[in-house]
Amino acid sequence: MTSERLDRIDRNILDALSGDGRLSLAQLADRVGLSKTPVQARLRRLESEGYIRGYTAIIDRERMGEGHIAFVQVTLSDTRSVALAAFNKAILDVPEIEQCHMIAAGFDYLLKIRTRDIAAYRHVLGEKISRLPHVSHTSTFVAMETVKDW
Repeated sequence: MTSERLDRIDRNILDALSGDGRLSLAQLADRVGLSKTPVQARLRRLESEGYIRGYTAIIDRERMGEGHIAFVQVTLSDTRSVALAAFNKAILDVPEIEQCHMIAAGFDYLLKIRTRDIAAYRHVLGEKISRLPHVSHTSTFVAMETVKDW
């Protein structure tokens, strides 16, 4: 099923849950204008078809001591499939990398790194990111303030 095959109610369910993943079935049914049974069936279908990949809590990373955010442009020395696969696999083992996106630009990847402070970030950059397979160059951009996170 593609997103074009989702009807208005499916989209309303997804929109409601993206705003509050803890909605009860009764609350969700009320928001989309159906009874609980059809909403539950739609919810199960949306989960099984992969539209809903999971449920999560939004954690205040600042309070957790992980308030420093840096974005890193990564340029690889080799962009053949084997090199990309090696980089993609290795990136999964670096817990400070919160997001990794392959980019169509003058660089290859954009990483979102979360650490406690600039010193911890410097360590991650020097000891982890720079040592990832095929990394030839990085450029760092430090976030001064998060305006919108979700």
